[in-house]
Amino acid sequence: MKPAAIKLAGLALSLSLAWGSAHAQALRIAADAVPHAEILNYIKTFDPKLDIKVVELTSGVNANELLANGDVDANYFQHVPYLKDQEKALGKTFAVAATVHIEPLGIYSRKYKDLKSIPDNATVAVPNNTTNLSRSLFLLQSQGLIKLNAKFTDPATTLATPKDIAENPKHIKILEIESPQIPRSLDDVDLAVINGNYALEAGLTPAKDALGLESAEHNPYANILVTNPALANDPRIKELAKDLTSPQVADFIRKNYNGSVIPVAPQS
Repeated sequence: MKPAAIKLAGLALSLSLAWGSAHAQALRIAADAVPHAEILNYIKTFDPKLDIKVVELTSGVNANELLANGDVDANYFQHVPYLKDQEKALGKTFAVAATVHIEPLGIYSRKYKDLKSIPDNATVAVPNNTTNLSRSLFLLQSQGLIKLNAKFTDPATTLATPKDIAENPKHIKILEIESPQIPRSLDDVDLAVINGNYALEAGLTPAKDALGLESAEHNPYANILVTNPALANDPRIKELAKDLTSPQVADFIRKNYNGSVIPVAPQS
């Protein structure tokens, strides 16, 4: 073999080994503990050939910053409206690899058994991030507690703030709090609007305990698997996306979360 051919062969072998080594590494996925990490850990049981390292998120950690910095290969915790808001804030573009499940937003109270009993001037804790704040206001409107300005018709495309409340017959007071902290505020407020994953972590069952629950039908807030564009066609990402949208995972979600988490995948 000529020297030039030997060099080319060696280069090809090196590239092949590097590619194989990269794809032999564990796929690092940042995820909320419940239900996201639980679902990922379930995938390990029926697809052991896919090596996943689950990085459970703690309060104050921005999983999109982790992804942008290359500290993880993907994240699984958010919905598309939140992702779009994060892309603007971070000046980054990410790739949606799979649409997995819906966690209906719920209204909870330790003081009242139904929304009809809510007194005037009640305090309502809501998430303080832009998209979930708007989502909460649309939920409060659907339950008849407030009415937004007429231009706010589609929660997927229009973001409302408390300034956009047009009618507030009970004069409820909106208190904005970081989403993970809201369950701890239940004793101090009249109502709390809580994301499904944080409700589950707090021992609440949204399908049973919520006084008002977001509809799953035509819900734009399905939770997604997100990665960097450079990894969008990575075989490991594609395999994980396939698993997350599989009948096995859909059945796992239905059996373990009793309507508090709803798979997007159809019935098997």
